[in-house]
Amino acid sequence: MELENYIRDIADFPKPGIIFKDITPLLGDAHAFAKASEALKDLVPKTKIDIVVGVESRGYFFGSVLAQQLEAGFVPVRKPGKLPFETTSESYALEYGTDTLEIHKDAIKRGDKVVLHDDVLATGGTAAAVVKLIEKLGGEVVQCNFLMELTFLNGKDRLKGYDVAAVLKY
Repeated sequence: MELENYIRDIADFPKPGIIFKDITPLLGDAHAFAKASEALKDLVPKTKIDIVVGVESRGYFFGSVLAQQLEAGFVPVRKPGKLPFETTSESYALEYGTDTLEIHKDAIKRGDKVVLHDDVLATGGTAAAVVKLIEKLGGEVVQCNFLMELTFLNGKDRLKGYDVAAVLKY
């Protein structure tokens, strides 16, 4: 089973010139979903992981499964105003403007071993902001884990010094 066959390209989404990598066909096939979940787990170093941090919103699909497989807790990172408890935030630059992500202040304990998971590594801005959030709370980023990496966007450059792994590379 080739997982690439379950990733659909959508031209000009969300804006002209972008080719969006749609993972919904992969999510909709039980065998492909299971294979992708197992492949993500196999990327993680063989060390005890305390927390998997999933990035809103597509990072939740595999992040929560990965947490269960690793016998770790799952922590969501969300857009501002979506988490009900006290949060800390990190803003980061987008192509035009900025965005902000939040995490509960008590989500990670000092010294926790953390895997950051998102569906895709593109320019690296989102992942770099989440790394800052994890470290602000005292967590140790063991790996930045992705289903896909868009290598031509050089997102790894923003994550120098961290273990970055992806199942699929484009």
